[in-house]
Amino acid sequence: MPDPDLRSVFAAARRKRALFLGGTTLVIALLAGVAVTLGSADLSVAEVYLAVLAGLFPDHFTATDTAMTIVWDYRLHRVLMAIAAGFGLAIAGAVMQGILRNPLASPFTLGISSAAATGASIAIVLGVGVVGGDYLVVGNAFLFALLAAALIYGMARFRGMGAESMILAGIALMYLFSAVTSLLQYVGSSEQVQEVVFWMFGSLGRSDWPKVGIIAAILVVSTLYLVYRAWDLNALAEGDDIAESLGIPVRRSMTIFMLISSLVTASIICFTGTIGFIGLVAPHITRMVVGTDHRFLLPASGLVGALLLLGADSLARTVLAPTILPVGIMTAFLGVPFFIALFLRGRGE
Repeated sequence: MPDPDLRSVFAAARRKRALFLGGTTLVIALLAGVAVTLGSADLSVAEVYLAVLAGLFPDHFTATDTAMTIVWDYRLHRVLMAIAAGFGLAIAGAVMQGILRNPLASPFTLGISSAAATGASIAIVLGVGVVGGDYLVVGNAFLFALLAAALIYGMARFRGMGAESMILAGIALMYLFSAVTSLLQYVGSSEQVQEVVFWMFGSLGRSDWPKVGIIAAILVVSTLYLVYRAWDLNALAEGDDIAESLGIPVRRSMTIFMLISSLVTASIICFTGTIGFIGLVAPHITRMVVGTDHRFLLPASGLVGALLLLGADSLARTVLAPTILPVGIMTAFLGVPFFIALFLRGRGE
């Protein structure tokens, strides 16, 4: 017979996780309701919500053309982009920290964001890319982010696939791509340098409905697969030897998880630019509450990441209103104290 005390412990843990997931979702919904009312346009809260309802239920509600344009063409997709981008970056960070067993692993520290910045810089300064027109910068950023993931895998595979090898390969590539980006900034014109710097700050101002749809589709498929393979992630987080003893193909699984997290990261930052700290901090915050079981850690980390990025963007739109700060600057201001606090909290481990 199972120990009654053990059953009560597991029941309490399930309630705690359910409460955290439900509470975080509720806070995101409330913050989204506030965020959609923020802006320089002179619209009341009632006009904003009426425009939202009119867009969802056009047969039952009506709103002015001005309110419909501002809410649906400028504000609402930005709010949803913040939620989707924060969710995806946090999940990618949680996966990387799990398979690499390193608390500093994230899309930013492994060089994927630096590679995307290099791709965008090449498109802006040199005008070179595989995709032309309006998607020149986006296409380059996406491909270079995937290229970085492929190079990390190739370098680690050459040395002998392992967590330490992938981390070292990522750090080396981060410095390499940062150097290339700096060189392009040095040779570019002042206008080009300004555009590169603005892209690297990270911004949700370039969002639109098709981009939100693309990211959402990738997130749905990726999240479902990652949660389905959560037990494999749990085993890999305990070490390669333990995972192999449980019959998990370590190299193949690490490759698949790394590529999925890289794909999610690339699909986001190619549209938003470099947004740091979300993928690094959100999993740490979540792990302290729900534990290390990836069945719960992944969706909970995504919700925390969505909340952090939505909150950062809301602050970026109000701190110096009507000027809108790039959200990447705000996440850095919020992320650094968060990370220092987490570091001091866990200094004994």
